[in-house]
Amino acid sequence: MPCSAAVRAALAILLMSLSLAARAELTAGSLDVSWNVGAGDCTKTPQPPLQVHRYNSGTFILRENPCATYEAPFLYLLVGSTRALLIDTGAVTEAAAMPLARTVRSLLPGSGGGTFPLLVVHTHGHLDHRSGDAQFAGVPGATVVGTTLEEVRREFRFVDWPNATATIDLGERTVEVLPTPGHYDSELSYYDRNTGLFFSGDFLLPGRLLIADAAADLASARRVAGFIAEHPVSYVLGGHIELDRAGHTFLGDHYHPDERPLQLSRADLLALPEIVAGFNGFYGRHGDYILENQNRVLMAMAAAMLALLLAAGFAVRALVRARRRRRAAA
Repeated sequence: MPCSAAVRAALAILLMSLSLAARAELTAGSLDVSWNVGAGDCTKTPQPPLQVHRYNSGTFILRENPCATYEAPFLYLLVGSTRALLIDTGAVTEAAAMPLARTVRSLLPGSGGGTFPLLVVHTHGHLDHRSGDAQFAGVPGATVVGTTLEEVRREFRFVDWPNATATIDLGERTVEVLPTPGHYDSELSYYDRNTGLFFSGDFLLPGRLLIADAAADLASARRVAGFIAEHPVSYVLGGHIELDRAGHTFLGDHYHPDERPLQLSRADLLALPEIVAGFNGFYGRHGDYILENQNRVLMAMAAAMLALLLAAGFAVRALVRARRRRRAAA
């Protein structure tokens, strides 16, 4: 037993050393930023529609202002030596209202981005993550990947979906592509080997985890945990911030005061399988996460509303009959 314990301790030290060494090799960056939080009355408080934070020289975090869209999604631009990668295009289509393509081009190498190759991908196909796609149509050097399962599988050459991973070569920078269906059938997460950033979209974020397929979501969480167990992670960056520091949600609001931080941790990813495994398939809360099957919740709300309307109808009908009886008796 003592020998076995000593071996385990030595292995633990070795693994910790390897993890620290891998982390030390990551390209560092800064999340020292205050995100624009919108306003109580956006008409009286004009704000830039798009905020850009430079994480490091080749990594940019873009946030659509809550005044421009209550979804206030985050988009991510990674620049390699031969091409760049944009993850998601946000919730606003019109360039006049949201100058996304122009801003992205201005951040690329060369004069105004020139024709530096740009690959536009998505975490999933909901409109708040792909409405800006049209701005990149016809832009020199830009390629936009669709969001259907067929398009995703074809682009990344997934043979064994969703169990395989793929890679995107940006030139001296490699990004891993991980299938993470459950919220959306063709959902993807991305891991940047250069920075150790894990881009989780709506699969994991500080707020609502909308789970359409609990079994698929649990399988995704377990695959990601297995992947992350062998990779250093600096931060986990999702598609939205939906909670304030007190745990209240910003659903439908154009004002997001006292937001909790965007970034989650490697430990949060590793804990996700247990959290999803405890989901009842309808609604639940676990710390900063609100787990919800939105379709079932909406159906329950519709059923409750219908029941209330029926009850009100029966009550009115009973009242009318009672009045008629009183009039007949008189």
